[in-house]
Amino acid sequence: MTKQNLILGILAHVDAGKTTLSEALLHITGAVRKAGRVDHGDAFLDTNRMEKERGITIFSKQARFSSERDGFERSYTLLDTPGHVDFSTEMERVLAVLDCAVLVISAADGVNGQVRVLWRLLEHYKVPVFLFVNKMDQDGADRDVLLASVKKELSTRCVDIMAGASAGQKGAGMSNLQASLQDPDVQEEIAVCDDTLLNNYLEGEPVTVPQIRKLTADRKLFPVLFGAALREQGVSELLEALDTLFDPPVYGDAFGARVFKITRDGGARLTWMKLTGGRLAVKTPLEDCPDEKGSPEKVEQIRLYSGNKFETEQEAEAGEVCAVTGLSRTRVGQGIGAEAGGVEELLQPVLRCKVILPPGEDLFKAYRNLSVLEEEDPTLHLSYDEEKKEITAQIMGQVQKEILQRMIRERLDLKVEFGYPSIIYKETIARAAEGVGHFEPLRHYAEVHLLLEPGVPGSGLVFENRCRADVLAVNWQRLIMTHLEEKRHRGVLTGAEITDMKISLLTGKAHLKHTEGGDFRQATYRAVRQGLMMTESVLLEPFYSFRLEIPQESLGRALTDLQQMGANFAQPDLEDGRSVIAGSAPVSRIANYAETLAAYTRGEGQITCTLKGYEPCVNAEEVIAASGYDPELDLRNPTGSVFCSHGAGTPVPWYEVRERMHVDSGWRDPSDGPRTGMAMLGYDEDWEEDLSYGGAGRTGMRAGVKKEEAPVSFSEREAKLFAEEDELRRIFERTYGPIKSRFGSDDDYDTGRSARSWKRASRVISADPPDKRSHAAKKVSEKEYLLIDGYNIVFAWEDLRELALKDIMAARDKLIDMIVDFAGFRKEHVILVFDAYKVRGGRGEVIHVGGIDVIYTKEAETADLYIEKAAHELSKKYKVTVATSDAVEQVIIYGAGAYRMSAQNLLEELVLTKGMMREHYEKREGKAAGGILAGMSEETARALEEHLKQMEDGE
Repeated sequence: MTKQNLILGILAHVDAGKTTLSEALLHITGAVRKAGRVDHGDAFLDTNRMEKERGITIFSKQARFSSERDGFERSYTLLDTPGHVDFSTEMERVLAVLDCAVLVISAADGVNGQVRVLWRLLEHYKVPVFLFVNKMDQDGADRDVLLASVKKELSTRCVDIMAGASAGQKGAGMSNLQASLQDPDVQEEIAVCDDTLLNNYLEGEPVTVPQIRKLTADRKLFPVLFGAALREQGVSELLEALDTLFDPPVYGDAFGARVFKITRDGGARLTWMKLTGGRLAVKTPLEDCPDEKGSPEKVEQIRLYSGNKFETEQEAEAGEVCAVTGLSRTRVGQGIGAEAGGVEELLQPVLRCKVILPPGEDLFKAYRNLSVLEEEDPTLHLSYDEEKKEITAQIMGQVQKEILQRMIRERLDLKVEFGYPSIIYKETIARAAEGVGHFEPLRHYAEVHLLLEPGVPGSGLVFENRCRADVLAVNWQRLIMTHLEEKRHRGVLTGAEITDMKISLLTGKAHLKHTEGGDFRQATYRAVRQGLMMTESVLLEPFYSFRLEIPQESLGRALTDLQQMGANFAQPDLEDGRSVIAGSAPVSRIANYAETLAAYTRGEGQITCTLKGYEPCVNAEEVIAASGYDPELDLRNPTGSVFCSHGAGTPVPWYEVRERMHVDSGWRDPSDGPRTGMAMLGYDEDWEEDLSYGGAGRTGMRAGVKKEEAPVSFSEREAKLFAEEDELRRIFERTYGPIKSRFGSDDDYDTGRSARSWKRASRVISADPPDKRSHAAKKVSEKEYLLIDGYNIVFAWEDLRELALKDIMAARDKLIDMIVDFAGFRKEHVILVFDAYKVRGGRGEVIHVGGIDVIYTKEAETADLYIEKAAHELSKKYKVTVATSDAVEQVIIYGAGAYRMSAQNLLEELVLTKGMMREHYEKREGKAAGGILAGMSEETARALEEHLKQMEDGE
């Protein structure tokens, strides 16, 4: 007997009877002894306690059953998916691995908004569909009316394949389905689904079962059946239709798999995957699943689940769904083996909430624990903002928020609250532009040219490599493409994620000696940001498609409300004496309209909303202004580039970068004429301010500069930043009173200190000579101190932050090692401070490591508090600089008379110092090799050697 594997998905809107149908299928095939019920809390597939309490499916589950028919055995893996809209992303992840789906529609509700969303998703993933209209045993269920609605709302190719079944038509040994398929009316409806088939049918050739199978597999036919799953009416016919009218896919011999879920069972991490080819055996190393060291991880165990029980197998074959252990770094949507590449999901959350922790809870520890949930549900997009000291999560709705709260409490023993949700905005561009990025501090080199083009709405980010191998080595090209795909790039309007764009690699340049992998990361990120600054950006917001049903007397009020929302809608229709309005509107305006609707229609109005996608924001100016985002002050996402000048890294603002590029990609904006003068920088000659895009332009943004206004110079940008620092000082004075200078008049303090503090913090990117009139020049001692807020720096630097997510101790030790190397070549005395204020009974500790002081604060004393006190005392006699990105701490620093250095500035200082150290040691080795020192006299060389030795010894 031939065996076939088929993965079947059951989908429906909430309360349509999806789980009840699953239970009925398991019962009639003998997989379970008794069909469970959702309302009784004994459903075989709803095993989670929260699912039983709420009576809804929250997590996708699987069960296994089999059937025998016409000489073959078919093994089904049934995947039951959530129906509630808040868990649509969980459902969508399952669609990528389905061979076939049954879409359940409630006879009482008909085709509603959620059914339309499911239909669109099934079309996107090209999944063949059978439709089962459930609850036909209820009063008022009209088969003809429901079928007409399905044809109108979904597809005219939805055919009632049981319409011809009757006792009179049945032949000897024929089932109802077989008899119905031979009915002339059913034959004609099926033939209409394909032109060739229709021509043959009109010539007298009947439609055969193999032809119906092909139509179903090609999504040209959608068989419809009616029944009542609770009474198991029509369920046997549905199973027969699945067995008869659909053939499972044919799989290849090459191993391939698609990951669709990550869960945990006790301490075991389970990777759920569908095998799309070949076989998978225990202990098989998977090249696409490397560990932290890059070595392939091995499959430790293969589990075949049914409900909450499983059987272990030594091998799984193509067409099966299994859960494997031993893989620690797999991700949802990942392709393995022959199934390379990921899957782009359509549904994304449109709301963002702040995660509010209990008082005294460690913020970063909580974030690290919560990241386990993000691994299981990537759409949560947990974000940790070091500067704001907050964690945010993206959610689909209120029910998901409540479920998350309970999961966090039960799994992590952490009671959290969620703040008021805010809209998730995105950004795109209106016209193509070339983005260029250059990163060339001392002993580093990389240059990247990217083409940014507007994409189709809803397409997300698409990447293409157009660079020739003779221009840039293939390994560097792959690295650039990896850096493009690895990050959620931020736009320049509000700092929101960019989308609906195509980014192409045009060209680039590397240095044979000085280029390192991280150089291309910097150049690539800067190229994206510079390109965004050169073009017209558009702010996008999420839109809902809505269907509004109201009494006729309320039509005027509804139309007025929709117009005020900025909604787009067609003329109202009249259905069964009620007005129906369909259209789309911004989520920010219509999300809570159901309550208002119920109030003025006295509960008779009904609105159904489904996510349509992102469209230009209707109040872009207001949102952009409220965000207060300035891309040129975003140090983590710089818009400019770094060039080497006079042996030091020099920053170049985005509008001057193109003039200094070392290569020319050859790309020119087709809309531009001959490029002369400022047009070479990407500006139009007229520098028009009208930047409209589809009726929603980049209002008040940085797409261009007016002709009568020169581009803002870098010195003016510094001046603006100095003004902000002065504002910090004024904030301090309003709170604590005037600051009295110890080194002359207050005027001297004002005119020199702010500017000099910025020069000091940005020394790595500035070639300006020291200002002898500055506050720093009046210090009574030449001794200098550098205080570093340890954990603030750890979470501000990307590499350390990633390491800290896995091991905070390792990240701390790595920072200490980096600072020790740095301090050994500097004149400042470095003090590195770490929080230990939550260590019960901690008395504080000072450890001398490699010439620096590492301080762990005592109980109830934060690093901020220690640094503030130390800065206040030390700055009375010495020059003190504090490295931190904590905005509140910076305000206090001003009152202490110390200078501030951001985390980004400190990183740039380390890069510069590393280059100086490398050059220093190369010069030392040059004497023996006949290099730089070879031409010196023996006495001069000896004196220089002694000087270098003293520097190494810290003298």
